[in-house]
Amino acid sequence: MKIGILTGGGDCAGLNTVIRAIGLYAYRNIKNAEIVGIPDGYSGLIRGESRPLKEGDIDALLGQGGTVLGSVRTPFKMMTVPEEDGQTRLEKMLSNYKKMGLDCLFTLGGAGTHRTAALLCAEGCRVIGLPKTIDNDIYGTDVTFGFHTAVDVAADAIGRVRTTADSHGRTILVEVMGNKAGWLTLHAGIAAGADVILLPEIPFNIEKVCAAVQAAYAKGKRSCIVAVAEGAVVDAEAPYKKKERAFVRVERGETTVTNHLAEVIGESTGAETRGTVLGYIQRGGSPSAYDRVLSTRLGRYAALLAKEGRFGVTAAVNGSEITFNALPDIAGKYKLVDPDSELVHTAEEIGICLGR
Repeated sequence: MKIGILTGGGDCAGLNTVIRAIGLYAYRNIKNAEIVGIPDGYSGLIRGESRPLKEGDIDALLGQGGTVLGSVRTPFKMMTVPEEDGQTRLEKMLSNYKKMGLDCLFTLGGAGTHRTAALLCAEGCRVIGLPKTIDNDIYGTDVTFGFHTAVDVAADAIGRVRTTADSHGRTILVEVMGNKAGWLTLHAGIAAGADVILLPEIPFNIEKVCAAVQAAYAKGKRSCIVAVAEGAVVDAEAPYKKKERAFVRVERGETTVTNHLAEVIGESTGAETRGTVLGYIQRGGSPSAYDRVLSTRLGRYAALLAKEGRFGVTAAVNGSEITFNALPDIAGKYKLVDPDSELVHTAEEIGICLGR
């Protein structure tokens, strides 16, 4: 069996560990296994590029961050648009899949990667997906690999910010990644003891956020920490499209909701405020022990699916079990934080303000 592996979308901790687990299982349990890595995600498949992945090459990947295969974002909406040569990217991928002689293609990625994987599957390619993203927003799985490492990093960073905030008696807003889903902000905020947590799924009321900041100081705290998902939105503008929202305007010099909200809080409460953006630090670095184990389990299970001839699926976590979903059932769908969930209620009932 000739197996191709690619990593699509943004990088995260655990990608190399999954590649390692697929390879180690395949070389030990699949007769005449041959594994090739496709560089730069779907871009590499479009170009028809690959390189051998020998057992000795992959065994050392366990704790290595990022992806040794490289990754380039390739928008799903462009896959069926004819290019200058008259061919679509989808047609090129299908042609190169056959030219490479692949018996199976593993696609490690998030929601966009899964949409393209489903498209390839519909055209006859034998594809198995694996759920990767720090946003934890892939439909049909309890958790994605890379998420827990990002939570650890973000929680640690917020905790470090707290010490500076305490030293100077400041309110500091910490922007956490998550444009559509607030899982990372919610988990990291609870873990780090944030006073306010703002999520895309729960539009926030400015007055209530300011009141929570004032309440923190009234209780004798020296500082206040507001964890803000990058996709958080003020309640008055939630019904509008992103480009129609006025709370953040480029011409005003504000690039994020976090920066502008820091100014608003400072003006309303009189507290000295600052904003900080964690950025790519959340995606980088070595995977945590939890993600190393999860990635190994998912990679091994995906390779087992290939051995059994089960394609057109993506691996998933359901409780304590590793299972799978059909690609057409989950592609293009997102798993978002339920505003009425137990975890949200837990945060609010221990005194964390979610802006509502």
